[in-house]
Amino acid sequence: MRQALDPWHPAAHCPAGSIAAHLRGARDGGGEPLRSRPDIAPAHRRRALALGLATLAALTGQSATVLGGEGGTSHVIPGANATLADLPPTTPGVFFKPMFLRYEGEASAQIPTAAGIVANVHATVETLVLGGGYTVQPTLLGGARYSVAAFLPYSWMDISADSDALGGIGVQSRVSGFGDLTVVPVMLAWKPSDWQYDFLLPIYAPTGSYELGRLGNPGPNYWTFDPIVGAAYSGAKTGLNAAIHLGYAMNTENPDTDYRSGDLLHVDASVQQIVPLGSGYLNIGAEGWYFQQVTGDSGSGARLGDFEGRTARHRPGDRLHPAFRPAEAGAGAQVAA
Repeated sequence: MRQALDPWHPAAHCPAGSIAAHLRGARDGGGEPLRSRPDIAPAHRRRALALGLATLAALTGQSATVLGGEGGTSHVIPGANATLADLPPTTPGVFFKPMFLRYEGEASAQIPTAAGIVANVHATVETLVLGGGYTVQPTLLGGARYSVAAFLPYSWMDISADSDALGGIGVQSRVSGFGDLTVVPVMLAWKPSDWQYDFLLPIYAPTGSYELGRLGNPGPNYWTFDPIVGAAYSGAKTGLNAAIHLGYAMNTENPDTDYRSGDLLHVDASVQQIVPLGSGYLNIGAEGWYFQQVTGDSGSGARLGDFEGRTARHRPGDRLHPAFRPAEAGAGAQVAA
């Protein structure tokens, strides 16, 4: 048997961790978020937008806020399918992918939560994700490798905010528990040459810890279906790599709050050049993503109206291999059949 690094990345399958990531994006560097203010934008259109592009020798990254959906967050973490390290596997066998993520963020705008409308939110979330899957030996549909996978997060959350129902009195929630189970029943990867074409269908099931009236919840208590298509290029001779993935996440209604978060369009992309360096190599390039809520929030519980959100962000573009993203560490292995 032989081992190789698993090319698939489960950062998108960590719903609890996405809370602080969307509030501020502190995972990838400093920078203050753009915040919506009632005197500037209508209450039902609280949006924040920041544009960024990672370039050679970037030392710090701009962060952006996305406030949209119940809790000001979603199952989807923008940037989770940006690079070649995030591609579906093409080697038959069992693969494992543990991951640890830490987020810290804040937002001043009003946000609908399971505890009602809150503002001035500060959240710290640490999440351990355990998961893996299997890639079958036979190919199908014109040479595609077929894989299935599942990921289960466990989160430690510390969230504080000012409660609208209590007249602005501060409330705090320290919670730990399992987040929502992510099942990926379909992962297809075609790799005829230096190009790879992908289709994935992550499904987020509402299995995580959730309580109505609690400020912090590891699970958001609704289903999300997120079909993703993408293409990637890996130049074996030139060392030039590029990837782009497009996803459309569809959410169901939270039955406890009668709140349906809007559908999300998200794009992840990267361009990298591999340069030999000693016994290893250095990746230099650009990595970014765009996240847009394309339908408004709805349901009788959507007291702030559409509450749409969007963001565009970047990460620093130079890294040594093996790569550890800021505030994010993990390891993966695949056992070939």
